[in-house]
Amino acid sequence: MRFVLTALLWLVTTIALAVALPAAWAQQHVVDADGYAAFAQRAAADPALQQAVAAELTTQLVTLAANSGYDVQTDLFGTAAAAYTRSSAFPGQFATANRFAHRWMFTDTVSNDLDPQGRWVIDLGPMLADSSLQSTLQAFGIKAPSSLPVPLTQNAPAALRPGLLRPAATWGPWVSVGATVLAGVFALLTIAVARRRGKAIAALGVSALLVGAAGWAGLEVGRRYVGKALVDTSGDLRQIADSLVGQAISSTHQWLNITLAVGGGLVVVGIILTLLGGIGRRSVREPESSSLQQT
Repeated sequence: MRFVLTALLWLVTTIALAVALPAAWAQQHVVDADGYAAFAQRAAADPALQQAVAAELTTQLVTLAANSGYDVQTDLFGTAAAAYTRSSAFPGQFATANRFAHRWMFTDTVSNDLDPQGRWVIDLGPMLADSSLQSTLQAFGIKAPSSLPVPLTQNAPAALRPGLLRPAATWGPWVSVGATVLAGVFALLTIAVARRRGKAIAALGVSALLVGAAGWAGLEVGRRYVGKALVDTSGDLRQIADSLVGQAISSTHQWLNITLAVGGGLVVVGIILTLLGGIGRRSVREPESSSLQQT
């Protein structure tokens, strides 16, 4: 009966950990607005993303110049945009630009002022406020707009609508914290109920190893679905999205690697405690057997 209870507690702990790990990662890096901005800021260090943003900015700047009656060579704006995306100001302003895309998905308070069609857009306006780009535009007498919405996809499915992930923003913190607390509580209960504490600790290490390995496998499967979702996003925006997805996968791999390392450590500790416990029990039994022989 005790073994069955221990096994049940171990199973619940494993399930709770499998829920807590991705929920905690998503809450910190995607659901939370500040966390997502920090995530986008780190992704901005990717040279491929910088090149893609520079190309998109170049396209938009040439369009602005054309609308103002100027026939400007692409290379002129391309050089200025490339220098800007390599500057120290770019990561922070790229994060600011991504906040609108985040609000579009996780709240229903975003109006259609930036895009009357209600498409999912990223606002490049904060980037145009950079002094280097402002000076280039002012040289042609062009006033940079305060907002420059660029649709992330032209053929968004009907299911992709503002506030689609609002439930995640509402319940995400509860799920991540709740699952983490449950995993910790049931892990302690597993150790407390188990007949052999060392084996219980080793079993919890196996739980972490299973969750980590399953996470790696899940990422490989999920990468294919993400690729299909980005089919309608082309050109420079596709490269930007690919860079953000790559940053997300890299960050998740770090979390999974830590989980695997902790799991392996728990297995080693559990084995050591089990061996020490066996030695201790044998040392106790030997004096008892010798005293019985003397009597």
